[in-house]
Order: sequence, then C-alpha cells, then structure tokens
Amino acid sequence: MQKIIIFGASGNVGSYLAHYAKEFFTDKSYEVIASGRRNTTVFEKEGIPYVSVDITQKEDFEKLPQTDVKAVFLLSSATPSYMANYNPENYLRTNILGTFNVLEYCRKVGCERFIFTQTTYDIWLYDHDQVLKADLPPKFPYTGDHAVYTISKNSAIELIKHYHAEYGLKYYIFRPGTVYCWSDYQYYFPGGVKKMRPLYVMINRALKGEDIELWGNPEYKKDMLYVYDFAQEMCRAVLTDKTDHGIYNGGTGKPVSMKEQIQAIIDVFSPADKKSKIVYVPEKQSGGGILFDIENAREELGYEPAYDVHAMFEDMKKEMTLGRYTELRADTEAHN
Repeated sequence: MQKIIIFGASGNVGSYLAHYAKEFFTDKSYEVIASGRRNTTVFEKEGIPYVSVDITQKEDFEKLPQTDVKAVFLLSSATPSYMANYNPENYLRTNILGTFNVLEYCRKVGCERFIFTQTTYDIWLYDHDQVLKADLPPKFPYTGDHAVYTISKNSAIELIKHYHAEYGLKYYIFRPGTVYCWSDYQYYFPGGVKKMRPLYVMINRALKGEDIELWGNPEYKKDMLYVYDFAQEMCRAVLTDKTDHGIYNGGTGKPVSMKEQIQAIIDVFSPADKKSKIVYVPEKQSGGGILFDIENAREELGYEPAYDVHAMFEDMKKEMTLGRYTELRADTEAHN
C-alpha cells in the first residue's frame, strides 16, 4: 500500500486535512500517515498512524516509511500568526531548512509528489479589489513582521522547483488566504501582540445573542475558504494526471460580503430566542480580504468547492461541539 504523509498534521489546517484525507483516499489503496512535532494520540483514535517528527532534525526522518511513498504534504511552517516574540531565524530554520530536509527525504525514498502551502503575502501588494490569478509573480512588502516569513516561503519554493528539475519530483503549490476552521485556540499575534481573532469575537458574541459590529462597507467582499474545501483541493493533487506541477490559489470563486458573513454567523450560532443584531460602524475600517481565481485548480485538479458560507459555519459549529482537536490546541503557544 502506498503512503501519503502529512507534515504539519498537528496544526489547525493539518489536523483537518488528515481527517479529510483518510476518508478521501479510503478506496484508493493509500495509507495516510500524520506527522507533527507534538506527542499525541489524537490521530490514532481516528485510525490514522502518527509519527512525531521535527522537520529541522534530519535524524527524525528515519522514523518514517522509507519505501512506497506516493505523496508528501508539507504544511509545517513557522508563521507570524503564532510568533509571540519576533524571531526571524525561526522562519529560516523551519521554512527553508525544514523544507530542504523534507525534499531530501522525498528524494531518498523515491516520493512521486510534493504538496506545499504558500503564503498569500507573496502577492500582497496587488490590488485587492481585483481577482488575483494563481500565476502572478511575487509582489510583497520588504518591511514588517511578514517580510522574512514571505522571503522564507518564496525561497522554499525555489528549492522545490530545483528538485522538480533535477530529480523529477512533481510539485503542487497552494496559496490560500485565510482558511476557516473551528479551533479551541482563538488567538493570534499580529505584530507580536496576542489578540483574539476577529472571527471568534463575532462567534462568541453570537453565542450570547449580543450585538455584533460590522466595520466599514457592508458590501466589502472576500473569499472565505473552508478547511475541508482546501483539503479537497490539495488531495486532488495526489491523483491528477493532467500536469506534473502547478501553483494554485486556495479559494472558492464565490466572494462573501461582510454583511453576508455576519448574518450567517448569527443564523448559525445565535440562540433561537436571542438573535444577535448587526450594528453598522462605517467609520471603522475592515479589510485584508483577497479575491482569488481558481480556474486552473478546477481544470487541472477537478476541484469544486462544496461549502457556501452557511454550510461552512454549520460545520464549524459541529466541530465546536465535537471538540475533535481540543487536545492539540491546548498547548498551541508552547509549540510556536
């Protein structure tokens, strides 16, 4: 049986990807193996083998299968979202050296495909009001807490292209904006300062039936990608025979306005007898959303998003109740 290994499976997106991939590949003679730095039994409870690996340590790769590896997903990454104290060396060590170590593992074991997640900040300086193509050249600010992070991810991609040219390793790179999923850890670190993510501020207020502020233009739109749609898109790269490499946006092709987003949160999370109300605050600005073109993912991978904004929040509410990955989120700050 051929193996599919997911590095970064203990992270927010990675854990849901492992869950989705196990079901997606059930009838396709593949075994999904999860890997991350944490020591956990969460995945084994789901029938998914788990191997604790630190991708910056070469010796850790000896724990993994050495033959019959069909594909490797690399989601492990040092990111600004979880960096409480700015330390750019972490980006170089994890995102460049770690990627190199995983690529070397792929070369040594004869892995066929390499699937990687890129940051949307590599094209951040393009006009956010236009739909952005997947093949845009990098255009990003060289200042701020995302600069070295973006440089490290771009450098990793150059390594990936080298392994494709030199060793024939097929590669599929995915650039998502925000990937939405339920997490019991509701904070992030913009500029190194711990804050609750705006989405959870709204959800928590909806759960209590409290008013929710809508900042700026109610019709401001952005792509809202659910984690299981993103997982579907990436998993399809394991099966495609239309191309041996590509760069793809992670998105839905169906932008959601701020008003639609908040109304869906109220519909799903507010108690039936105490619905939250939207309070419009036009003088405060919201932004940061991206509009992504996903046509090449449709054509080359057969990807078609399955979740609209209501279905996304309904499933997030289900995951909130299940607490499937509560154990993994309990010590998030300790691992970042």
